[in-house]
Amino acid sequence: MRIRRLAADDYDRICEIWSLAGLLFRPNGRDGRAQVQAEMERETAIFLGAEADGELVGVVLGTHDGRKGWINRLAVLPSHRKKGIAKALTNEVERQLNSRSILIVTCLIEGENEASTAFFRSLGYIGHPDIAYYSKRQSSDW
Repeated sequence: MRIRRLAADDYDRICEIWSLAGLLFRPNGRDGRAQVQAEMERETAIFLGAEADGELVGVVLGTHDGRKGWINRLAVLPSHRKKGIAKALTNEVERQLNSRSILIVTCLIEGENEASTAFFRSLGYIGHPDIAYYSKRQSSDW
């Protein structure tokens, strides 16, 4: 397995992995080609992919606001799960965030996603049930 930085040319495969992994994404909004490509160019973004035998099989998006890091859109093809790919991607995002002096790394997990909850707990992440998440969106696609 090899972890590499994702590029704009990977967009279609990224969406395919998200879809096959059952990850909800918004291709007509925040996960659209133009939005993803613009985010890839930001200094605050870390877009990584895992390749097995030259095939992109897992992806993760990391971002930060200068103080706190976020892990987003972690997805591995079902056929490649339980091989340490998600852990390797997460470890690399953490490493890159830490190298930028980002020492708090977080993730948001939808309540019914028990597999992701268990995965992040296994890596030492702590849940905070006392925190309520609010958002204000320009549309449901964002």
